[in-house]
Amino acid sequence: MDYNRIEISVLPDREDPFARHTAWEIRSTLGYNIRNVRLISVYTIYSDLPESEIERFAKDVLCDPVLSFYRVNSPAGVTLEPFRWALEISFKPGVTDNVGHTATQVLRMMVSNYKSHNTDRYRVYKSTQYLIDADLDFEDIEKIGREVLYNELIEEIEILNHDNFLKNGGFSIKKREFIQNYEPEVTVFNLNLPDYKLLKLSEERVLALNLEEMKYFRSYFENHEIRESRKSAGISPDPTDVELEAFAQTQSEHCKHKIFNAQIEYTEKDKKRQINSIFKTYIKRATEKISKYRNWLVSVFEDNAGVIEFNEDYNLAFKVETHNTPSALDPYGGAITGIVGCDRDPGGTGLGARIIAHTDYLCFGDPNYKGELPPRMMHPKRIMEGVIKGIEDGGNKCGIPTVNGGVIFDQSYSGKPLVYCGSVGIMPKKIKGVPTHIKKALPGDIIVMVGGKIGKDGIHGATFSSEEIKETSPTHAVQIGDPITQKKMLDMLLEAEEQLLYRGITDNGAGGLSSSVGEMALLSGGAYLELEKAPLKYPGLDPWEILLSEAQERMTLAVPPENLDALLDLARRRDVLATAIGRFTDSGYFHVTYNGKNVCYLKLEFLHSNIPMKLEAEWTPPNIQEIRPKVDDNFSIIVERLVTDLNSCSREPIIRRYDHEVGGNTVIKPLIGEDEAGPSDGGIISPVPGDKRGFVLTGGINPFISRVDTYNMAALAVDEAIRNAVVVGADPERIALLDNFCWPDPIYDKQKTPDGKYKLAQLVRAAEALYKTAVAYKAPFISGKDSMKNDYKIGEHKISVLPTILVSAIAIVPDITRAVTTDFKDREDLIFLLGETGKHLGESLFYRVYGGKSSNIPEVQPELFFNNYMAYHRAVQKGIIKSGHDVSEGGLAVALAESAIAGKIGATVDLSCFKDEGLDYYEILFSESAGRILLTVYPSDEDILLETMKGLPLHRIGRVGDRNTPNLIITDTKDRTLANIDILNLEYNYRKPLFDVLGMEM
Repeated sequence: MDYNRIEISVLPDREDPFARHTAWEIRSTLGYNIRNVRLISVYTIYSDLPESEIERFAKDVLCDPVLSFYRVNSPAGVTLEPFRWALEISFKPGVTDNVGHTATQVLRMMVSNYKSHNTDRYRVYKSTQYLIDADLDFEDIEKIGREVLYNELIEEIEILNHDNFLKNGGFSIKKREFIQNYEPEVTVFNLNLPDYKLLKLSEERVLALNLEEMKYFRSYFENHEIRESRKSAGISPDPTDVELEAFAQTQSEHCKHKIFNAQIEYTEKDKKRQINSIFKTYIKRATEKISKYRNWLVSVFEDNAGVIEFNEDYNLAFKVETHNTPSALDPYGGAITGIVGCDRDPGGTGLGARIIAHTDYLCFGDPNYKGELPPRMMHPKRIMEGVIKGIEDGGNKCGIPTVNGGVIFDQSYSGKPLVYCGSVGIMPKKIKGVPTHIKKALPGDIIVMVGGKIGKDGIHGATFSSEEIKETSPTHAVQIGDPITQKKMLDMLLEAEEQLLYRGITDNGAGGLSSSVGEMALLSGGAYLELEKAPLKYPGLDPWEILLSEAQERMTLAVPPENLDALLDLARRRDVLATAIGRFTDSGYFHVTYNGKNVCYLKLEFLHSNIPMKLEAEWTPPNIQEIRPKVDDNFSIIVERLVTDLNSCSREPIIRRYDHEVGGNTVIKPLIGEDEAGPSDGGIISPVPGDKRGFVLTGGINPFISRVDTYNMAALAVDEAIRNAVVVGADPERIALLDNFCWPDPIYDKQKTPDGKYKLAQLVRAAEALYKTAVAYKAPFISGKDSMKNDYKIGEHKISVLPTILVSAIAIVPDITRAVTTDFKDREDLIFLLGETGKHLGESLFYRVYGGKSSNIPEVQPELFFNNYMAYHRAVQKGIIKSGHDVSEGGLAVALAESAIAGKIGATVDLSCFKDEGLDYYEILFSESAGRILLTVYPSDEDILLETMKGLPLHRIGRVGDRNTPNLIITDTKDRTLANIDILNLEYNYRKPLFDVLGMEM
């Protein structure tokens, strides 16, 4: 066995767009004068093949001769002169290398087709070489590598100047095997330690356990009966590292949601009240109260995803997860792991669902930030680019359309981005008479792990994500998902489900086998797990690492013994790794062995016990001084400034990278209009051929309102998600919600979080708003997730995210042929505004852009709004609504502009209907009052519309204009022109900002 090296690059006389973009990134990030960049893909091959076969692999598999050339064991760079510096970047040994993994599979297939070689040890490793032509010194090149090209947590870099490159014949072949000369061991702890040493142990091992929890764990092993039973079982009476780590994972904030289940004393205006679990009091209770009105709920808060009825034959499963902390350290790996990990939630719900749609909502710092960055913090633009690429690969490579999403920019997200990833699956209600939304694990069922192998990647992900980012944050908590391996696994599992080869399934997410087996053990009453049987990527992992590894693309099954051979045979035929690693029991214990030796023997009731936190919350409204901005711009310029702001401009350069058509079921897509230049309010999917019924995915998010009151922020998120769904054609009585909280640390600590009581009060108020708003709309929560401690803290630098809630809606569209889009359609169509406009400029886009301050923020009136939405839905069902658009960010003016841009058509708007409302023109045009919908109808349908919405706040405000010379003309109450905006020019400016940020051409 030996190493060979293949280098592939675009032909010298052809332009390399990836290299061109890299040069742009270096220039825009660091300001260096870069003349040229060339890229070379490097494949290091470990095999016993002769060089002639390596050459065949390069020629027939890796290289496209029309565009590229290759070299075997010689540098391609000598053909790509001139350059001054060469950099080669490779994954560190043990880090997931998806391209290398796929190339390895292809190499083995190629060889096995004509030779009886033993190819099990064949490996291919992918690296990337950059040739840079620039007059820079070594320190500058190091900075380019560090701040633009590679991530030191998961990659390593080698740099050669031009002369040394030629002298050495390029870069040398490096051995890439991950070899650990280490004998796995189990450590036994004596926890008879003083308090400070218990806390030190928790911190050193990244357990994220507080002193009370460490003492609780210790007390279990002080029980005489427990110690004697452990001796009888052949395990040390003192705890092992396996037990300590499993307990920490199970009790982590990420998995146990301790803050959401805490006992909270809430104080407001000297009045105190007790809240026993935010989750039970507000989120779960809302659904319990609503459920008697909604008979289409199937499974809520019981499984990995919420399940609702789609039609008489199918159910839908929906889950949204966050992957914030990993995305801060490795944006690409964090994001791709987030989306493919979320896929395993519906895929692991009941007996499993087929994934058919993705959503993503992303919150970043300012990508144009020019200041100094604190330690271990990437530039927001680099985080943004990595996250977008991760979402792209996670969806596109799995063949799943990304149909809905959003992007928020604020400097509070520069320490930790927020990465919300959503997945929807469809499942038949029954298979051979067996309900698919119910999972089981019976004593005697075999524990089978399917998918990828186990490595060190992702270890401590659950506990790490339960803390702020700090100097000691572990690098091995980073994972990189492999969407192709996961797709093969999920496709195989759908076949197995059709044959009912397993009884239960769950994903190996946070906490790995410790979490998946530990949780499924609750169904049977116990589990016996043999860790030495688990397949490893490489030797040398301690037993606790095998148990807790969060290496991706893995699911855990409960398989009846009589079905084991059939399941393993199916997996083998589909080239999916499947391994029996134990059995479910009714022993009452989580029992783990390694090479026949007991390493974990914990009672399930102890492992999963609740250790209630007692926390204090104190609400004092912020004192906001009213600042009315001085605006010198005319209204035309104001509108242009608002639609070109990063929080309002087109998301087209991001959307274009996501495949929203794959599967052929997308009805309403993320971009709307003849040229697909306008935004959509939601993505509609038609999952069952021949059925006019579809479903829509929408979201509501407005974290800026948190600066005034999180109650309004949360209520607005619910209203926006519901309103967006209704606007595109959803039935207001068939809407289900998911809540995803992302919060800064709300636990009071005199040194670390002196404002913890205030932040916890914000959390309580937000949850209370969700309860009241959802109950009023009768829109139940079916699933959700909370992510606490979204803070960056290193030295004196602390950055905390704005308290942020994403409310996602999944709603039934009774007739997809009646679906409504945002674009104005035809000349003379009448424009109406449904809903009331108030003086709500506080934290509006207008005030944020022009420096205004106000506590006058939008308020949600769900009973009133629901009547409006029902009337709008009746109008949709009558077929009279030609366009519809929610009025939110930027107010009425921005909504008008977006609909005109989408339709590539003008409009004339008359504000005279507001003359008795007591509003000035800034308030009329830019207020972000909730509950409003902009809509158009044929002139001939006006009477039908007025009759349908009789008694409701419906205002006729204008007509759709000309398509030949499209202008948006807005006149005041005295028929004077306030704004006259060229729509074609506005469209260009609306689309341009993110293209510029991302270095892409329009």
